[in-house]
Amino acid sequence: MSHISRGHWVICRLSYLALLAPLAVELTACGGSGNPLAAAPYNAAGQITYSTEDGSRQVDPNKPLEVTIKGDGNKITDVTATDAAGRFVRGELGADSTKWRSTAPLAAGAHYTVRVSTENASGAQGRQTIGFDTRPAGAALKVRIGPDSGDYGVGQPITAELSQPVKDPAARVVIESALHVSTVPAVTGAWHWVDDRTLHYRPREYWPTDARINVTSTLLGARIQGKLYGGEANPVTLHTGDRVIAVTDAAAHQLTVRRNNQVLRTIPVTTGKPGFSTRNGIKVVLGKESFVRMKSSTIGISSGSSDSYDLPVYWATRVTWSGEYVHAAPWSVGSQGADNVSHGCTGMSTDNAHWFFNQVRTGDIVQVVNSQGAMMEPFGNGFGDWNMSWDEWAKGSALGGRGGSGNRPAAPHPSSPARLTPQV
Repeated sequence: MSHISRGHWVICRLSYLALLAPLAVELTACGGSGNPLAAAPYNAAGQITYSTEDGSRQVDPNKPLEVTIKGDGNKITDVTATDAAGRFVRGELGADSTKWRSTAPLAAGAHYTVRVSTENASGAQGRQTIGFDTRPAGAALKVRIGPDSGDYGVGQPITAELSQPVKDPAARVVIESALHVSTVPAVTGAWHWVDDRTLHYRPREYWPTDARINVTSTLLGARIQGKLYGGEANPVTLHTGDRVIAVTDAAAHQLTVRRNNQVLRTIPVTTGKPGFSTRNGIKVVLGKESFVRMKSSTIGISSGSSDSYDLPVYWATRVTWSGEYVHAAPWSVGSQGADNVSHGCTGMSTDNAHWFFNQVRTGDIVQVVNSQGAMMEPFGNGFGDWNMSWDEWAKGSALGGRGGSGNRPAAPHPSSPARLTPQV
């Protein structure tokens, strides 16, 4: 400024103010009461109607929600509908902007908040916010997720038991999409429809060691089909331990136990004799019983037969519901490591059985190879899920474009008596 004369500075300042004057007039006009956008939105409650029952705040979840504005020149500019969790409901505005209609199913027994923005013939903006509740579902599909939360081996599948059968492929997609399995570390896995009311979930390979598996459902209130809505489902959290795999070679008469790929012990055993050959394939430990009574009558052997038995059995690790165990068989120690003489179980000395009992947990893997027996069934007699290839497994997922694998016989209850038991 020291290089500009005082007179020159005054002229510049006046010129600058002259340039600002039109802008100030324009800003004043924009902020004045003449522009309808500058005013606070009016309460549009008197112009808006909703497709509720008898003017109440209750909505039929089987029907779309409709919002309508009345009055000449009035129109709806925006509708936002959200549930209690903040999830948006999709919808569409009619061509004349006087009616909005939801296009996504509403959940049963849920609370929704609807915010409507309007505009009248003069351009003034209106607002209304209102809450609605949908009617509870008349029929609810409940889901029992298993196993119970806890520690398991790396072979443990996840199960989901539905309270009623579901056959429709589209309904199965809704159900499967709402059953969420998250793991740390992450794995590739899928649900498989065992029958119309049972799903199993497993990863492509065994679970990683020291994994955390969370299973949750977002099915509650969701429309499945017709008037069938999702009900409650129990969340579960599983944690895997070490990778414990026991492999029985029926031809070599030995069982090898590995923990995290390191051999812990190789044990001489006896497996099923001809006519009672032990099943081949991968099985999952179902549970452990320090003592179980085994009777030949449970598999149809009469008391007068030379194969008849009634035995106290110790350190029994169960691998099928029909009664196949790995257990102590002191009566067959002379055959262990040399011959197969049992009725299907894997027998070993009492000391070895006690050691094995303490090494494994529910969900660990017990595999049989080189037996003359049939293959372990994938479903119905325990967990033979791992005997199915991944490609075949994935075909049983509704999300893969398949509706499931049809009806299968129900699995025996875990309390079923022992059946395949050792020879006296």
